[in-house]
Amino acid sequence: MEHIQFGRTGLRVSRLCLGTMTFGYQSDDDTSFAIMDAAAEAGITFFDTADVYPNGAPPELFGRTEELMGSWMQGRRDQFVVATKCFFRTGPMPWDAGNSRQNIMRAVEASLRRLRTDHIDLYQVHSWDPVTPIDETLQAMDDLVRSGKVRYVGCSNTLAYQLARSVGRSEVLGVSRFESVQPRYNLLFRENERELFPLCAEERIAVIPYNPLAGGLLTGKHRPGTPTEGTRFTLGHAGARYQERYWQDAMFATVGEFQQIAEDAGIPMTTLAIRWVLANPVVTSPILGASRPDQLAASVAALDAPLDDDLRRRLDDLTHEYRFGDHAR
Repeated sequence: MEHIQFGRTGLRVSRLCLGTMTFGYQSDDDTSFAIMDAAAEAGITFFDTADVYPNGAPPELFGRTEELMGSWMQGRRDQFVVATKCFFRTGPMPWDAGNSRQNIMRAVEASLRRLRTDHIDLYQVHSWDPVTPIDETLQAMDDLVRSGKVRYVGCSNTLAYQLARSVGRSEVLGVSRFESVQPRYNLLFRENERELFPLCAEERIAVIPYNPLAGGLLTGKHRPGTPTEGTRFTLGHAGARYQERYWQDAMFATVGEFQQIAEDAGIPMTTLAIRWVLANPVVTSPILGASRPDQLAASVAALDAPLDDDLRRRLDDLTHEYRFGDHAR
C-alpha cells in the first residue's frame, strides 16, 4: 500500500482510508472487526470515524463505532492513523453539539475514552457551525494540539469560503490550522472541483473525500424503485438524506451509461469509480465505506493501475453536469 504526504504536514497516510460509519449498526460487531481486519491486511493504516457513528442509528448507539475501533486496536494502536470528528448532537444538553469550546472539549474526552487511546491523530469538526465564532473553534482545537491529545486538526462538509476564512483566521491568531478537509466527492457530485479543490491545492490542504461510490449507487447494485432494506438508503434519517442526494432518475441514467463504459473497459464499476477519484491530483485518500469485508477488494484494486487518459475524459464528459449542480437530463 502506497503512503502519501498528508497535505503540507510531515504525516504520511495510506492512499486509501477506511470509513467506519456502518460499524455497530448496519454491520454487526463481528462483521465490523472482519472489515477492519481486511483493511489492515490490504495495508490500509488510515481509519476515519466520528462520535455520532454508526450512521443512521438511534441516539443510544452514538459512539458505538468508536468503541468497536478502540476494542479492535488494542495492542496495535501505534500501527494506525486514527481520525474522528465532532459537531452533531450526541447528548441531551443544549451544549452537546456544535463547534464551541464547551462541546469540543467534552467530545474529545469522550472519543479518547471510547477509542481507548491517549491521542487522536486527526480531529475534525464534522460540519461548519454558523453560531460559534471560528476563532473560538480554532483556539479550542489548538489547545488540544498543544496538550498532546490531538496531533492535527481538520474539517468536514465545509464550503470553500468557510475554509479560506478558517485558514486566514488561524494565521492571524497564530494557532493550528485545518490541515485537511473531508468533502463529498464522486462521479455524481463534482461541485467541489470548482472552488474548494483549487483552494486546497494552493494551500496544500489534504483532501480526504467521502462517498466515492455515492452510497453504493456507482457499484450498479441498485435499481430504480423502492430502495432495498438494510442498505444505506433506508437507515433512519441518514437513509432519507442518501435518497435525497442520489435516488434520482437522472442519476440512475448516468449510472447505466457508466456501467457500459466500465464493461467496455473490462473494469469493475467499483474499481473504476474509485480510480477516477484517485486520478484527481488534489485527492489525498478517498474514504472507503463497506458493510462486508469482501466489498473492500474491488476498492483496493483501484490502486493497481492509473486511470487511462481517454477513459478519464469519457467519464468527465459523462458526468460534467454534476460539476455545476445541474442534475437535470
